[in-house]
Amino acid sequence: MKNIVVLVSGGGTNLQALIDAEKSGTIINGKITCVISSNPSAYALQRAENNGIPTRIIPRKEYPDSKSYSLAVLDALNEENADLVVLAGFMTILDQCVTSQYAYRIINVHPALIPSFCGEGFYGLKVHQAVLDYGVKISGATIHFVNEKADAGAIILQGVVNVEKNDTPEILQRRIMENVEWKLLPEAVSLFCQDRIEIVDGKAYVTE
Repeated sequence: MKNIVVLVSGGGTNLQALIDAEKSGTIINGKITCVISSNPSAYALQRAENNGIPTRIIPRKEYPDSKSYSLAVLDALNEENADLVVLAGFMTILDQCVTSQYAYRIINVHPALIPSFCGEGFYGLKVHQAVLDYGVKISGATIHFVNEKADAGAIILQGVVNVEKNDTPEILQRRIMENVEWKLLPEAVSLFCQDRIEIVDGKAYVTE
């Protein structure tokens, strides 16, 4: 059974999807053992508490830079014996000290189809606004491994939705969360916990 540590900053809807998936048996050979928040008032902490999951708070504002904050997160991950780290609405880019030690063991969900509408500055509703501004006809979400560059790690799973004429960023965000993020993130976590993700030449492949 692999230890899953989830990093959060906000409401925790993706965390809830993971909790529900674990309870339903969708996540095989994995258990959420800790939720770590960069924000002391994140509602995600309440979601964890409601489900009996231990929590830790490492406030981002208490650290002067990304490196010192990342080192604190790294210490916590090591103390929690994390096998897999899931970024579920975690609003801080982790330094290489974390991504190198946990290479191919950190999973993130990005609310667009990488390599489009991704990288630094593309997060939350900004992503969906950019999609609408460009006028693309489909969007979606990407589940990927995290490396030292924003949204540049190996892609595990992707799913799509149609972009509709009267969409707002909020409407599109909700459609992608409900139809892609909340389904594919637990699926990717389960695949990892079953050792069914193979890395070949820096690319991720799902094995049978």
